[in-house]
Amino acid sequence: MLHIGSAEQDQPEMRASGAAGQDPEPIVQERATSVEATPRKLPNDQTPAADPATEPLSDDGDQITFVRADRFYRIRGLEKNASTCRMAINLMVSRDELVYLDALDMVKARSRNAFIKAAANELFVDEELVKKDIGALLLKLELRQAERIARQKRPCQAPIRLSERERAEAMELLQDPNLLERIVSDLEVCGIVGENTNKLAGYLAATSRKLSRPLAILIQSSSSAGKTSLMDAILSLMPPEDVVRLSGMTGRSLFYLDTAQIRHKILAVAEDEGLNEAAYALKLLQSEGELRHASVCRDGSGNLVTRQHHVQGPVQIFLTSTSIDVDEELVNRCFVLTVDETDNQTGAIQSRQREAFTSQCFQASQKAARLRRLHQNAQRLLRPLEVLNPYAPQLSFPSHKTRMRRDHLKYLTLINTVALLRQHQRETQPLTGGNGVRASINVEPDDIAVANTVAGQVLGQSLDELAPQTRTLLADLQRYVRRECRRREIPRSDHRFTRRDLRESIQWSDAQVRKHLTRLVELEYVLIHRGRNGQRFVYELIYDGEGCGGEPFLMGLSDPQQLRRPTLKTEPLMHLVPTLSP
Repeated sequence: MLHIGSAEQDQPEMRASGAAGQDPEPIVQERATSVEATPRKLPNDQTPAADPATEPLSDDGDQITFVRADRFYRIRGLEKNASTCRMAINLMVSRDELVYLDALDMVKARSRNAFIKAAANELFVDEELVKKDIGALLLKLELRQAERIARQKRPCQAPIRLSERERAEAMELLQDPNLLERIVSDLEVCGIVGENTNKLAGYLAATSRKLSRPLAILIQSSSSAGKTSLMDAILSLMPPEDVVRLSGMTGRSLFYLDTAQIRHKILAVAEDEGLNEAAYALKLLQSEGELRHASVCRDGSGNLVTRQHHVQGPVQIFLTSTSIDVDEELVNRCFVLTVDETDNQTGAIQSRQREAFTSQCFQASQKAARLRRLHQNAQRLLRPLEVLNPYAPQLSFPSHKTRMRRDHLKYLTLINTVALLRQHQRETQPLTGGNGVRASINVEPDDIAVANTVAGQVLGQSLDELAPQTRTLLADLQRYVRRECRRREIPRSDHRFTRRDLRESIQWSDAQVRKHLTRLVELEYVLIHRGRNGQRFVYELIYDGEGCGGEPFLMGLSDPQQLRRPTLKTEPLMHLVPTLSP
């Protein structure tokens, strides 16, 4: 193999080869390859002096540029870093026609040193020169990142001020006795056909963001059924500054949110991309009202340190999903809404879609825009008042399942939300506590009636799921229990019966009674108890005649018309603060 030495040593050998009639081209090519493979640094006496660290950074759209002498640096991705513990960027440096590009974390010394060495090698410059460039760049990027994070923590916009006309129109809406009916009809104008219960439930849940324990909503349906359209329509009536919309999230993204971004706001996640990964954080945020997370990062000196991140809620969670495998514990914390997927609903939606291509479309869109602004302004006028329920001790709720513990809290919060929405139709009362005097309003029976209707539709079941014979047995059983309760002068909840008692009363065969009574037990219309001394089973009728028209219902709720108006003051009820768990 030919050894390539210095240029002076090579010249005689090349001339000799030429004189001998040999082709010197292979020798020239091999020498050129060897020269390119060995980086040649500038001599020390020709190394440019270090430039002062006063060169400004220049923003050029989605990238930052930095120039020192003949070196040009381009930085991308700095805005994706949410913490000062990390500065992952895409860094390119060029000199004349030489370019080096790499991705690195600027806060890590090993990553910086690797970049400095490789860049100096590619650009044929001294490592000390690149090191000084990177040091100056690091200081500038740290300052810029700290300023950006500080800006994000400050309120991004000034409070919106309403004109006298806007305030009067919004107040007229809030003081309308038919406020809830107007909400449903206005959402119809905004493009949502039918789905009256879902409209009202979603609107109330979004309003609950102002409470200390907001409601969570999960809309589940098959693809193209309209779940996202329903969510979009409801959120369009909420103030934009109170809505945080995400298309997806990673498992730990919620732990690094700034409190000012989500506190008493709506966190809306469309579709279920990443929903399972973030389910743990969403569960904690809904149950505990806050998130606490510790992570390890490097400080300015390169040492590992532990930093705590505290995200304070509460936040109203609004989710949509096509999956039937959403985390069960997350589902238990939500009001689950299902979209109407019947043929009649599809026909109604298609009819509305055809109207959008007629001359009436422009006028309808203008009216919808006015209604959106009206509701947004009305929501801005809602105050986060304390809501007290003096009727709470008289309320009843199903208790035959452990899940009913969470559902009961949802039900009570739903009642408070209805009262909060109607606050401008109520008298406020001063409430004295440890933090001074606060304004409060009381729940009225009408609020409980609305909550019963919504909870029955969302949490309840329908008699339509019963076979005709099973439904007949349920009606006969109800008449039998009422008759026995009147005869014995006891409440329905205290009456127990056996299959034999029922057989003798309705004159059915044992096989028929056993078959259909078992079905009623499975669907929880009837509860089964162990009899005295454990010798036989006895039954209790839970059903009280609800849903005879086929509508969904929730058994065991108190009738608002039978509630007695409390005579005691509301102050003794202040210790009944609902716990954040389960």
